[in-house]
Amino acid sequence: MKQFMDDQDFLLSTETGQRLFHEFAHGTPIVDYHCHLNPQEIWEDKRFSTITEVWLGGDHYKWRLMRANGVDEKYITGDADPREKFQKWAETLERCVGNPVFEWSHLELKRYFGFDGVLNSKSAQEVWDLANAKLAEPKMSARNLVKNSGVRLVCTTDDPADSFEFHKKLAADDSFDVKVVPAMRPDAALRVERGPEFAAYVKKLARVSGIAIKTFADFKRAISKRYDVAAELGCVASDHALDYVMYAPATEAEVEAIFKKGMAGKVPTEREVLQYKTAFMQFAAAEYVRLDWAMQLHFGCKRDNNRAMFAKLGPDTGYDCISNYTPADQLADFLNSIQEKSGLPKTILYSLNPVDNTMIDTVMGCFQEAPVAGKIQNGSAWWFNDNEVGMREQLTALANEGVLGNFVGMLTDSRSFLSYPRHEYFRRVLCGLIGEWVEAGKYPADFEVLGKLVKDISYNNAVRYFNMPLELEY
Repeated sequence: MKQFMDDQDFLLSTETGQRLFHEFAHGTPIVDYHCHLNPQEIWEDKRFSTITEVWLGGDHYKWRLMRANGVDEKYITGDADPREKFQKWAETLERCVGNPVFEWSHLELKRYFGFDGVLNSKSAQEVWDLANAKLAEPKMSARNLVKNSGVRLVCTTDDPADSFEFHKKLAADDSFDVKVVPAMRPDAALRVERGPEFAAYVKKLARVSGIAIKTFADFKRAISKRYDVAAELGCVASDHALDYVMYAPATEAEVEAIFKKGMAGKVPTEREVLQYKTAFMQFAAAEYVRLDWAMQLHFGCKRDNNRAMFAKLGPDTGYDCISNYTPADQLADFLNSIQEKSGLPKTILYSLNPVDNTMIDTVMGCFQEAPVAGKIQNGSAWWFNDNEVGMREQLTALANEGVLGNFVGMLTDSRSFLSYPRHEYFRRVLCGLIGEWVEAGKYPADFEVLGKLVKDISYNNAVRYFNMPLELEY
């Protein structure tokens, strides 16, 4: 029997996999090219009073499990005592055999708190005391958690109408050598179906950009101006949350009429919404070509399904699920329309539906082109799929249909400063899988080639792909 989450062989079933991880992947720096860390908290070097605050606050992965374990909402998002919340989490975790959150949690306890045991209902007090004592140390501040995790660059998630106040402050701060740059997430600019909310956003963007917005052309100029500000602060990527990648072409006059309807606070028809979103995304893609940014498209999610709880808690609280409507024909037609209009930017496609892996790999194979290796990417296994099974499926599908060695690797997609062991988890899965292929005779045991490949997927490919101002690791 193997030891529980032993550092030597956890997720590494072969000697080749172990060697690849320990000699090449382990210790390689991290670039977190998509996350939801708060730049203000990084600037202020936030301190955390309890492990409940840093571990359970805002973590809908854990919230979903607690609800599934019959825990009352007051211990999840309510006003219960932090120690009681932590106890309920410990009682839940011990029942989560096979769940990746069980493994992530124990990796985090090992790496940040030096706890090699098992968190459960019996050990909760011990872990509570240990973790809170550690959190009182200077090395556990927000900045130190990021830096000591081996992170060299962080891309946060930001709206074009944001002030970028804290990115500007961080850019001018020589005391923190981890680069923190914005990444554009213009979801609010897409949501023309939200009527009054969209109209309010247009007014906000007009104020921030200094452009009087009366037409869709004005709106695009305002977005473009804010993109330029983000570029000056080091932005290298955008991100879009879509139900699915749609393609509903329309004339300029039709799009203008739809935009004016939304700007007036009216709700367009379903067809008009799709036409507007198609037009906006075509414009945005052209901007990314101009700025040499990567375009990330997240899709295949059905959000806010429990309307009663959404009304109480709002979005991103654990009530989303996989959607199985992710039409390949519209994805392909959308990418083709961009190719014809402006040329495609570097593009990363993430579907929440794991069934889509091979579909994505075959679509993106139609649009690869020099000089960028892996210009169109099948993004890292996302959200409900960022577990051993999901990662292996995504990596295997990519290897089957494309060039695995050009993959840009892992990201945290997290709001937590303790999420960086997810990179270790991914690297262990990667090395474990490649090790199995090598020992099955499917690839030669050339460790010079394999070591370079593992380092590239872990770090170097992302640095090159996003044109990050960082040194490569060899």
